[in-house]
Amino acid sequence: EIATYRTLRWYDRCIAAHQNPTTQNLFPIVQGGLDVSSGGLRDKCLVGLKHRDDVTPGYAIGGLAGGESKDDFWKVVHHCCKILPDLKPRYLMGVGYPLDLVICTALGVDMYDCVYPTRTARFGVALVDEAFPGTLRLKNADCGREDDRVIMEGCMCQACCDLLDYDDEEEDENNTRKRRKGYSRARLHTMMKSGNPLAVQLITNHNLAYMKKLTGDMRNAILEGKYDEFVRGYISRHFPG
Repeated sequence: EIATYRTLRWYDRCIAAHQNPTTQNLFPIVQGGLDVSSGGLRDKCLVGLKHRDDVTPGYAIGGLAGGESKDDFWKVVHHCCKILPDLKPRYLMGVGYPLDLVICTALGVDMYDCVYPTRTARFGVALVDEAFPGTLRLKNADCGREDDRVIMEGCMCQACCDLLDYDDEEEDENNTRKRRKGYSRARLHTMMKSGNPLAVQLITNHNLAYMKKLTGDMRNAILEGKYDEFVRGYISRHFPG
């Protein structure tokens, strides 16, 4: 509770010290832990911030992604989004798992930041559009010598598609230029095991490309008014049965 009230006082000091309000935006952070009870810590923080809404361009939701259950996590996000103004952006701090982006966007979140796609790449883990957990561990033995598949078919990243000079690209039967197949899982497995830094760079590029496509698909579904269908499709692919 002390920390929640400190957040409000800190925001007041930030407003007073802010010298570039036309070029920089201050987003206060909604704190309060997992307490979403009526009149609880989250409510107290939300009420305090709403009193400052006239000088607030957007809001951040903090205090999550610290090991709490998905059920508790999503309840807090839902609770905050119900109360925060609809016409101002909502930023969920430190959250970047693909599943969380899909669900929390449905709950009303607009912005995210997280090191997850790049950090997990450093350990040889690639993001794939497959059943939960939606990851491919390229250091594992099943990605060894015999697996000549790329990380994810259809992906246009540097790992999945070999980036050749334009003149060297292959042409199909319709004279349409296409990219050649990229690095196989087996090759990336060997590179990771041998400590070749190029493997980490390639997996990082793939993970960023995966996230870019995911968020692009999410945005298109929202613009088309079909986000509920998008969420159901995503869940059914990652949690079949």
